[in-house]
Amino acid sequence: MHHDAQPERSNADDAAGLTEAALGGGLERVRATAPLVHNITNFVVMNTTANALLAIGASPAMVHAVEEVEAFVHHAAAVVINIGTLSEPWSEAMRRAVETANAAGVPWVLDPVAAGVTPYRSAIAADLVARRPTVIRGNASEILALAGGTGGGKGVDSTHGSTAALDVARRLAAATGSTVAITGEVDHVTDGSNVASIANGHAMMAKVTGLGCTASALIGAFLGAGLAPMAAAMAALTALGVAGEVAAAQSLGPGSLQLNLLDQLYRLDRTILTRYGRLK
Repeated sequence: MHHDAQPERSNADDAAGLTEAALGGGLERVRATAPLVHNITNFVVMNTTANALLAIGASPAMVHAVEEVEAFVHHAAAVVINIGTLSEPWSEAMRRAVETANAAGVPWVLDPVAAGVTPYRSAIAADLVARRPTVIRGNASEILALAGGTGGGKGVDSTHGSTAALDVARRLAAATGSTVAITGEVDHVTDGSNVASIANGHAMMAKVTGLGCTASALIGAFLGAGLAPMAAAMAALTALGVAGEVAAAQSLGPGSLQLNLLDQLYRLDRTILTRYGRLK
């Protein structure tokens, strides 16, 4: 039997595959493979993102020493670079990790926290973008800043709605070859030509520090499980949004939301994602 000829896939087939990955298939792959996700992230969120990765079924590592990041990348299924609490040694570690990941074919996620707020931070973010992340995940202000626009949110918070950055995100994706995810009241994911939107989540999630960073880490988990970039971003954002929504219904405020969110990430399955996921 010859396998040279492959059946043509329509856009409808592609969309169905992406939706299936986001609504259960991808989650099952994460839990079957327990991918090791190498995070170079900020002090504020290390515990939060490590627990979220464990809850969803991945294996987290927080390794940022410049002396060992290159060696550690070779053990990882995915790398997540988060510039929240920058220093020059950490910036150098990020560059080395990314160079190693690119050379080894390890997918990596860039979270450009507060890009556009200071010149140093903006320069580091621009350098990392030029190294072609597999996925870039940020709020609207961060994505606008990466593209040279008028970003610069209020510290780590966005001053723009996610839809305001969608056209810019499409151009950024086309220019870099990265999939770009903009998170906000509605999340948008684009590879430059296709766009998916996820309308899950709850306003209370903005009162818990580090949930944007958690989104980036979860994208790393789905990439590490072998999902394509667009599917990985859609799956991670759907999972976090659904878990947050269900958790918020059980929570009195941000403190209990943080605990309930971990429980809901742990309890997620195909049935819950299909029931609550608002993906288009």
